[in-house]
Amino acid sequence: MKRIIYAILLFMAGNITVQAVNTEIKYISGTDADNTVKWDFKCDKGRNSGKWGKISVPSCWEQQGYGEYTYGRYYIKNQPLSDESGHYRTEFTIPHSWKGRIIEIVFEGVMTDATVTINGKKAGGTHQGGFTAFSYDITDKVCIGKRNTLEVHVEKNSKDQSVHAAERKADWWLFGGIYRPVYLRATPKTALRDVAVDARADGTINLWCAPIHGNYSVRMGITGVQDTAYRANHVISRLTGNNGKSTASALFNNIKPWNPEHPNLYMLSLELLDSADNTVHSDSKRIGFRTIEFHHRDGFYLNNKKLEIKGINRHCFYPETGRTASRRLDLADAKLIKKMNANAVRSHYPPDGSFLDMCDSIGLLYLDELPGWQNAYNTKIGKQLLKEMVIHDANHPCIFAWSNGNEGGFNYALDSLFARYDPQQRHVIHAWALFDGVDAHHYPAFQTGVARMHNGYQVFLPTEFLHSQYDKGAGASLNEYWAQWQKNPLFAGGFIWVWADEGVARTDRDGQIDTDGPEAPDGIVGPHRELEGSWYAIRDIWSPIKIAPVRITPRWDGRFLLHNNFLYSGLDEIKLLYEIKNVSSPLINQAHEAILEKGEIKFPPIMPGETAYSYPVKWREADIFNLTAVNAHGDTVNTWSFPMKYADQYFAKEKANTAGRHKKQLS
Repeated sequence: MKRIIYAILLFMAGNITVQAVNTEIKYISGTDADNTVKWDFKCDKGRNSGKWGKISVPSCWEQQGYGEYTYGRYYIKNQPLSDESGHYRTEFTIPHSWKGRIIEIVFEGVMTDATVTINGKKAGGTHQGGFTAFSYDITDKVCIGKRNTLEVHVEKNSKDQSVHAAERKADWWLFGGIYRPVYLRATPKTALRDVAVDARADGTINLWCAPIHGNYSVRMGITGVQDTAYRANHVISRLTGNNGKSTASALFNNIKPWNPEHPNLYMLSLELLDSADNTVHSDSKRIGFRTIEFHHRDGFYLNNKKLEIKGINRHCFYPETGRTASRRLDLADAKLIKKMNANAVRSHYPPDGSFLDMCDSIGLLYLDELPGWQNAYNTKIGKQLLKEMVIHDANHPCIFAWSNGNEGGFNYALDSLFARYDPQQRHVIHAWALFDGVDAHHYPAFQTGVARMHNGYQVFLPTEFLHSQYDKGAGASLNEYWAQWQKNPLFAGGFIWVWADEGVARTDRDGQIDTDGPEAPDGIVGPHRELEGSWYAIRDIWSPIKIAPVRITPRWDGRFLLHNNFLYSGLDEIKLLYEIKNVSSPLINQAHEAILEKGEIKFPPIMPGETAYSYPVKWREADIFNLTAVNAHGDTVNTWSFPMKYADQYFAKEKANTAGRHKKQLS
């Protein structure tokens, strides 16, 4: 009996040890705008101020009925800026199993200055800056197994003038509050922290983490996310110290690289091993194997293929929830952008992590930007915010480059620091400026863009062009711009401004959508992502399948000349569906249409950059010939419609049909 009890105790001890080595997460708030938790809250000014109530976390407090609304360009309009502060309070418990571990509290985003106390003790210094995640080690401030009190004092406007200028004097709606999730994180005292991974297209993994002193190794293994049958043997690599960090490396065979057209993802399992090969800590990261490079006077390359960026600028913004996002809405945005045949996104600040997850999953490149709208952070705060951004986002394969501020919001002292935290050494640009080989000139006129490329040697990547508000929807002139720019090998693509109309559903006006007159961005889609004409125009112009002009006449041979504009995909991955229709005149009261024939057009293997004819399709005389290209996921890539008669022929036919119907009625 003693032996049995001893064996059971050993088994239990073993299980406790296994559980204790994992990183564990416990949310104090909700996870997004669709899943919130109520905290106690009091606002000092504006609506519902001066009294305790309940507020959803995460959220923007304006959308919860507190404080006042302000659009950021107040200094231009000489209007007062709302400057309320909010006080949050809630309770949480720490599981007994977390005893002896490092316990941190993590805030994914708070606008703008946040002072955190745990059980009446300050967790650390006030965090300033609203767009990056931050954390505090609260191990010595919490009581295990008992209720702990969390209080957060949030000031909408920063007391630091550089933060205030960079984030609040900006071209967007200003919000206040804990607008992204809050959670607790527990790890062993010796653990893999701040892990950043360079997973290259050849299967090589280079891993960086915060310094770990002593004789430790890392066991790595990968599992396919889409190809769940893929399992790689674990590789053990010795941790070595280098330039204030610990590093390890491994090589995995037969992986499928990540690219925007084939976003192959893997789960990387990590185990920190001591000198006796005991697991001290285990964690996992979702990664994509790909190699990103920038070549001066040439362009950006992904897996040795030169990129053409078809980009959209997007803010994290929804009418009802303000700056607070949800996985549901992030996924809807990512899909809609992808369906428009865009392949890249940029915003003026790091987005919420769930949107980067979506970009990884469906294949959207991302230009990740340190905030600074025409004003830069001072160096002390800038260093901290840059570190928070890069460490938080570094493992997303969608990120192809970093941006240090926007339109003059550059602190040049920060440029070299990106490489300190990024093992991939991604290129750094300055949005709007000519910097380190990239000309990111904003809103170039038609002639300006051509001149900048033809009169220089720098890679041309306008990070904002065709402003939707002033250029009447962004799709109006895109075809002419794009066709001209594509003629030059220095052209790397660009980012249209902007994705969506940014009208906020004001809680002080019964949900009325407010764009602050003409100030808030006017986008390609509406505030609730209603499709506008430009969405369809851009989808056609950026279509990866180009069809040469054709006139369907009685002598047409039934073939289309197709050009493959994909970067990585053959047209054998696409279905080209057709239908032949008769349609009645729109001038008659009882319009009708009839599909005479439909099917799939076959074409030979056409690789990226190649042009070839499709195989002939059988057809007969009708009015309209429609084509629809559909990808492997069932999404429409583009549609085309060809008239099969000239106007006079069509109306002659309709006149005859009408006469025939009239004669039949008389008889």
